[in-house]
Amino acid sequence: MNTTANCLIEIGTEELPPTALKALSLAFEQGLIEGLKAHNLDFNAANVKRFATPRRLAVLIPELDTQQADQAVEKLGPAIAAAFDKEGKPTKAAMGFAKSNQVAFEQLQQVETEKGLRLAFISTKKGQPTSTLLAAIITSALDRLPIPKRMRWGASRAEFVRPMHWLLVLLDEQLVNCQVMGINAAQTTQGHRFHSAEAIFIDHANHYESLLSEQGSVVACFETRRKDICEQVTALGREAGGTAVIEDDLLDEVTALVEKPYALIGGFDKEFLSVPQEALIYSMSEHQKYFHIVDEKQQLIANFITVSNIDSAQPEAVIRGNERVIRPRLADAAFFFETDKKYSLAQLRERLKSIVFQKQLGTVFDKTERIASLSEGLATALGADTSAAKQAGQLSKADLASDMVLEFDKMQGTAGGYYASHEGLGETVANAITEHYLPKYAGDKVPSSPTACAVALADRLDTLTGIFGIGQMPSGSKDPFALRRASIGVLQIILQNQLAINIKEWINKACHLHAELADPLETEEKVFSYLLDRFAALYQDQGLATEVFSAVKAKQPQQPLDFDARVQAVAAFIKKPESDSLASANKRVNNILTKSESTVEAKDFNSSLLVEPAEKTLSAAIEQQEKIVLPLFEQGNYRDGLLKLTELSAAIDAFFDTVMVNAEDPALKVNRLSLLAKLRALFLHVADISLLAPSKS
Repeated sequence: MNTTANCLIEIGTEELPPTALKALSLAFEQGLIEGLKAHNLDFNAANVKRFATPRRLAVLIPELDTQQADQAVEKLGPAIAAAFDKEGKPTKAAMGFAKSNQVAFEQLQQVETEKGLRLAFISTKKGQPTSTLLAAIITSALDRLPIPKRMRWGASRAEFVRPMHWLLVLLDEQLVNCQVMGINAAQTTQGHRFHSAEAIFIDHANHYESLLSEQGSVVACFETRRKDICEQVTALGREAGGTAVIEDDLLDEVTALVEKPYALIGGFDKEFLSVPQEALIYSMSEHQKYFHIVDEKQQLIANFITVSNIDSAQPEAVIRGNERVIRPRLADAAFFFETDKKYSLAQLRERLKSIVFQKQLGTVFDKTERIASLSEGLATALGADTSAAKQAGQLSKADLASDMVLEFDKMQGTAGGYYASHEGLGETVANAITEHYLPKYAGDKVPSSPTACAVALADRLDTLTGIFGIGQMPSGSKDPFALRRASIGVLQIILQNQLAINIKEWINKACHLHAELADPLETEEKVFSYLLDRFAALYQDQGLATEVFSAVKAKQPQQPLDFDARVQAVAAFIKKPESDSLASANKRVNNILTKSESTVEAKDFNSSLLVEPAEKTLSAAIEQQEKIVLPLFEQGNYRDGLLKLTELSAAIDAFFDTVMVNAEDPALKVNRLSLLAKLRALFLHVADISLLAPSKS
């Protein structure tokens, strides 16, 4: 029986990229796990623990086999029929197989296979010690890390994201003598760059984390360090009389910058609070990695929190240093804000005439002309202020020419909203300019007002139709104009604001605002189809079956709100026990009508030609359901209507069990086909339910 040991693997490096550290750590752990499994080494997978600091990636693997188990290796030879001649003696093929395996014929065995009885040579492959396998497993895991650009160092030909300085590989207390990337393993690690000068001896794999903490001033676990930072920053925010805003991405990056965190609070001049707070926050978080603090009204207060990697004997000096660094940044933001306010948005918009949106589609100024026209029309459809929508559309991109946005690109839209308010253009216009970029990412909020929705939709539809119209659709991972995000944004805006608009109609209008498009109708169809496909992605995220989406897509609903109502109806329908048989029945009806020699429609049905009790029952049931569900469908209440149709299940089953559709009497045959067409049309008011049936049906 194999023995086990706790395995510790640590790679020591120069400071790793902070924005990539978390992903590198996860990938390193996964690579090691996959490598161990590939070598048939068992371990306690549930308790594997990873560590990551700016200068190290490490993984602790509990209860790892110290040696591979022996493996039986089976090599198949010729079939028994070809292995012996008529006299029962081995053939040349059989003897050749034995010779190729360097054994006597008598050592071969007979095994049963899918192709019959065959000769086989079964040998035992001796398992190797884990210690001899680890170097290759570690190297493979490092080679597979998601590193876009690798570097070399010194005279070594090894390549990694940063120069590698030390390697620690232990099985319990035993050092594994191996080499990775030209570095020989040793039983020591390095502590904090500034607080731990001596190498730290690791006497046992299980003591790694505690020894680093006690002797090296390093909190090795990324999650522990992250939690510690969160607690320190939160406490300092309360001390300042507000709430520290801790965003996940910034928290992860700061965690990746320090080996042991020491949070400190600093301040800046209150005069800077007259600058748009988003610009101040951007300066603090993006440039300096500071956390900002807000009051109970979510307004910025004149303090910031920095997380130091040093436990300074003079923290006040560290704070003063950070305050000196942030002041010029905030002063720049204030300068840009004051400079931009000297111009109206209309004046800034004029500068857009020299900024190309896309060579074939003109300048950004041209784009704002199209956005304005489309916004005005959409505002009418949404019951919004058409004049405000048009003005907001014209000025929506003006801040792209401002000094503020040129310095802080994330301020686009936000800066424009501030400048619109300063100029006195009104809250509606300012809000629409600010919000027309929403949603910016998955899960982001959507525009809150009808006017903002009009401008946001117009902007995205203009981009989609223009780029599709010149043949630059997304392909694979390439999507330079973020058309996928724009499409999902269109759907989110419509669904979350419950906007009852025909999207195909507005795609058409957007197409005709582009003079450059060779075939507006073809572009319209491509964009509409692309939007429907994005619907599929949204529903997959919600865990809905693909068949549900396909059943609704077959109807090509042109109102996203209507499309969604149908999808939710079908999703509720498939949960009913009758849904399988009804889907199969619809598929059967579809096949019968498709194969029919003559075109038959529901309007051809004649109740006086009914003969069999089952067809009379089905006809009556359909007529009764029509009176109930058609008004529901007219109201867009597809869910209740479709669920009501499950009551037809028994009548449909009885019809197919007892009635011959293809009757010899042509009149009966046509009438029964018409009855089925009537049944199918009833379900088709919602979706093509036949697509829910299993393919084998």
